[in-house]
Amino acid sequence: MATTQQHQHQGGAGAAKRKPVFVKVDQLKPGTSGHTLTAKVLTSETVLHKGRASAAQLRPTRISECLIGDETGTIVFTARNEQVDLMKPGATVILRNAKIDMFKGSMRLAVDKWGRIEVTAPASFTVKEDNNLSLIEYELVNVVEE
Repeated sequence: MATTQQHQHQGGAGAAKRKPVFVKVDQLKPGTSGHTLTAKVLTSETVLHKGRASAAQLRPTRISECLIGDETGTIVFTARNEQVDLMKPGATVILRNAKIDMFKGSMRLAVDKWGRIEVTAPASFTVKEDNNLSLIEYELVNVVEE
């Protein structure tokens, strides 16, 4: 009896939810998703700002490319719309359920509607800025989707 109670206590109400395993930037690989990681935002550059209000899109589209990183390396993160406001240079963020998108043969990290970005307490690590994973070019191998 004690063991089941102990087990229940350990899982709590969120027993169905797996505790996310935090990954490091240098563990990110092309074509992978479901990543949870803590990173510092180094820079943020607006690459697209459409303010045209058409009937379909009442809110403007904003896209920023942010260089983020941890103590293992850096990667470019593509922030969209309200994500741009969270990805301020100097901020430390937790990216939940992030995925790798390929852009011109290099990796970009993104969080879609299934994930989220949380601004968190400043991280104690120093970002390793000389290992930018988004500068690595991958040969584009066509993967046949079944």
